[in-house]
Amino acid sequence: MTESITLRRPDDWHLHLRDGAMLSAVAPLSAGFGRAIIMPNLVPPVVTGQQAAAYRDRILAALPEGAPLQPQMTLYLTDGTDPADVVAAHRDGIIRAVKLYPAGATTNSASGVTDFDRVRPVLDAMAEAGIPLCVHGEVTDSEVDIFDREAVFIDRILDPLRRATPDLRVVMEHITTADGVAYARSGGENLGATITTHHLVINRNAILAGGIRPHYYCLPVAKRESHRLALREAATSGEARFFLGTDSAPHPDSAKLQPCGCAGCFTAPNTMSILAHVFEQEGKLDKLEAFTSLNGAAFYGMAPNEDRIRLTRRDQPASYPETVSTGDETVTLFDAGFPLYWHLEDA
Repeated sequence: MTESITLRRPDDWHLHLRDGAMLSAVAPLSAGFGRAIIMPNLVPPVVTGQQAAAYRDRILAALPEGAPLQPQMTLYLTDGTDPADVVAAHRDGIIRAVKLYPAGATTNSASGVTDFDRVRPVLDAMAEAGIPLCVHGEVTDSEVDIFDREAVFIDRILDPLRRATPDLRVVMEHITTADGVAYARSGGENLGATITTHHLVINRNAILAGGIRPHYYCLPVAKRESHRLALREAATSGEARFFLGTDSAPHPDSAKLQPCGCAGCFTAPNTMSILAHVFEQEGKLDKLEAFTSLNGAAFYGMAPNEDRIRLTRRDQPASYPETVSTGDETVTLFDAGFPLYWHLEDA
């Protein structure tokens, strides 16, 4: 049995850090990643280069001294986004990508895109400038079942969008279905896909069977077991198109434990221990570095991190707090449902 593995420092290509007291609490717990694509769905959202630069400054101020995390900022795409501002923010090194939320798709997405024809000039400018589009891939039509919204989005929106702008680099974020895996594999070098930690662990039974477990509720919602297995096969395949995006999404417990609770799983602190367990189960520990540290950097045109981390398998499980204090609130850490024998260390 493998007792220790050394990897290039991992990156997180989809991370929520929030703002204010929540940012101060969770940013240090995400500080072990090298680069992280930071989601812009604050209230109000980050929609201009100037706002992205200011948010980056707040993140850097919240990190411990010497933390390796380098926030990679994004802009929130709206019907009124200015193409020139997007291109300038990317040219000046302020943003790494632009985020597409269909309006109403997930937390704080009310300002998202309602008419894709209106954002066509932005997408064309992004394709020309080489700016990736990160896509929350779900339709929001009330007549479409929530478990079908990813597959419908691919057919109805994503594929036509990519055919209309073939040079646009697109990241299918947090894919949750075998349909998403298949489409990512069919898309060529301009298409990548992130997979979260929690979607490798839970299926929809984990949320609903035997009682509702709100801390497992996320969007896109976890699907059938067959889809989870397809995600595990893709993540552990080593294929360059698949890479880690935790979608770690902290919410106060007071907002999660409601008749209409928030969607999101807070996984940043224990992600690497969970992933080592998953890859070990699949007999693919040799592919873990590709998924966490190499593939995403390559897609974004960046060199892998030079420094290393070490994961050591011990007889006693790693200890993680059940909750994190954020001032007057608490945030519950994702519970993998099994002991985490892989301990994260600096190499």
